[in-house]
Amino acid sequence: MPSINEPKLISGNANLPLAKSISRRMSMHRGTSLGLVDARVERFNDGEIFVEVFENVRGEDMFIIQPTSNPANDNLMELLIMADALRRSSASRITAVIPYFGYARQDRRTKARTPISAKLVANMLVEAGIERILTLDLHAAQIQGFFDIPVDNLYASPIFALDIKEKFAGSLSDVMVVSPDVGGVARARELAKRINAPLSIVDKRREKPGEVAEMTVIGDVTGKKCIIVDDMCDTAGTLCKAAEVLLEHGATEVHAYISHGVMSGPAVERVTNSVMKSLVITDSIQPTEAVKACPNIRILPTAPMFAQSILNIWSGTSVSSLFETETLEPIYEGQFPA
Repeated sequence: MPSINEPKLISGNANLPLAKSISRRMSMHRGTSLGLVDARVERFNDGEIFVEVFENVRGEDMFIIQPTSNPANDNLMELLIMADALRRSSASRITAVIPYFGYARQDRRTKARTPISAKLVANMLVEAGIERILTLDLHAAQIQGFFDIPVDNLYASPIFALDIKEKFAGSLSDVMVVSPDVGGVARARELAKRINAPLSIVDKRREKPGEVAEMTVIGDVTGKKCIIVDDMCDTAGTLCKAAEVLLEHGATEVHAYISHGVMSGPAVERVTNSVMKSLVITDSIQPTEAVKACPNIRILPTAPMFAQSILNIWSGTSVSSLFETETLEPIYEGQFPA
């Protein structure tokens, strides 16, 4: 049995609505109020970050909820400084709940004289006193190996599967899952298995960085409702172009399910004007007002899954059990009607 009564949550400024949602869900599960620890995370006039925790955390099992999304550097520093404040306040264990792990795209050296920034970030998190990481859909699964501490990498595909089964209840046999590139085949195959759908791939060829010269569809998408699945949508250029190519190859409609809606630059405008019928993202990154107002973007909640994961970590029970539909379905009861 844990030596404390309840887990304690604290949040930075990166995604406060998600942190509050997780807190509410945990309160429902526990039958007792589990509010966020009272603290302030502020900035001096020159931009320096200052953290002050107003509650006693000595000997407590602390969970810091903080995605490292845009502005990535500010949010990362908030996380590190909060961890340092808790460590110096004698917290018994510090777990970083990072719904979106920034710098994950820099997981290897693609050419000479470039950094492996994801490894650098991992070192910084451990050095700050963090003893466990809980995250969602890492861009590259091997980033788990950059840490010498436990890393629990949750997946959005079980949530997507529940949503797809509801939204396409009468036409699931017409659905085809599509990977937008060869590197994402494993992720797409996992979702395709969950909904018992066939798999197709859009192979893209680049002549220069950031520019897609040609796209080829591998697989017959004629008459299919195509669902593109990927881990992140940044500027949405490749995603919108892939949707056009699929329609040109005979698809009847195109939808996209993306774990992290980075949605930078012209992304929202591109999605609004695209041929995609819908883009579904999670709330791992706090959506902007433009994203919320976009008519063909839907946002799925991750708070139920994160809340249960935190409780499982605190109580020493399985986190991987949440990968199973049978376990996740009751947690999302009411969200996806049968």
